[in-house]
Amino acid sequence: MKLIIIRHGDPDYEHDTLTKKGWKEAELLADRISRLDVKDFYVSPLGRAKDTASLTLKKMNRIATECEWLREFKSKIWRPDVTDREMIPWDWLPQDWMKDERFFHYEDWKQNEHMQAGNPEEQYDWIVSNLDELLKKHGYERDGKYYRVNQANTDTIVFFCHFGLECAVLSHLINVSPMIMWHHFCAAPTSVTTLFTEERRKGIADFRIQSFGDLSHLYVGDEEPSDAAKFCETYENKEQRH
Repeated sequence: MKLIIIRHGDPDYEHDTLTKKGWKEAELLADRISRLDVKDFYVSPLGRAKDTASLTLKKMNRIATECEWLREFKSKIWRPDVTDREMIPWDWLPQDWMKDERFFHYEDWKQNEHMQAGNPEEQYDWIVSNLDELLKKHGYERDGKYYRVNQANTDTIVFFCHFGLECAVLSHLINVSPMIMWHHFCAAPTSVTTLFTEERRKGIADFRIQSFGDLSHLYVGDEEPSDAAKFCETYENKEQRH
């Protein structure tokens, strides 16, 4: 089985839709995804993800199942150096969060006091339990840290969702801390991440990432990738997000 995880296009967060650039990205994405033989589509209930999916679905004359758990990871934390507002877990400076060794471990990241002060663990567990329930319906049942193959297949499933959510899903599938995914990987708007199962021992499967954050559809259309999700490449560059 193949899983294709797509981040929404360049976002207009204020109106929960896409910018003009985002619509162009979604159009180029539709040209790419419409060439695939897709078993099922799943989409976040948020407007920017649904708008991104709409062009692909229209081009293929398909519909997507809307899943509440595919919405953006919404739990926030009180970052140690920011006292006037809550922050998203992936907006945390490396010299601060890396002091806690627990963040590097699949099970222990939840034990950090700042995580426990909010509800990221509850949100994460809700997301991955729904993911596993869906995968079970498609023939792959979670058993510890791998999957039992109840019905082997080569189906392709496509998800339209969000960066923080995508990282949480990937962390569960490959058994690493979501902090590693949130802070060390960057999925630009309309980027495509592909995973496939490997059943090297009969009845036991694992998911392997074939590509992360691929933007080849944008380059084909001479469209520059959006910087949404990136922070400044150099501190002196004040035109980039700090």
